[in-house]
Amino acid sequence: VNLTNAKSRVNQLKVNRFNFIADPERTVDGFMAHEVATIVPEAITGLKDEVDGAGKPVYQSIDQAKLVPLLTAALQEAFAEIAALTTRIETLEAG
Repeated sequence: VNLTNAKSRVNQLKVNRFNFIADPERTVDGFMAHEVATIVPEAITGLKDEVDGAGKPVYQSIDQAKLVPLLTAALQEAFAEIAALTTRIETLEAG
């Protein structure tokens, strides 16, 4: 089936700037795994705030490649909307 409602789902993704605990001098753009998990659950591995038997954190991770189909579908939806609006404007201007 076709992926629909992609723009709405993409708009739910919160993009952040952050530093990793292990590399505090390096700032990156990205997503928080636990926030993406509700929108694209197949992209996330691990559990929020999970710890191992020794009490050490077990971090979640994001497979960024699994976001690509959603982003592509959202872009296609946006292109279709732009084309429809362009046609409408041209029709109105031709009036």
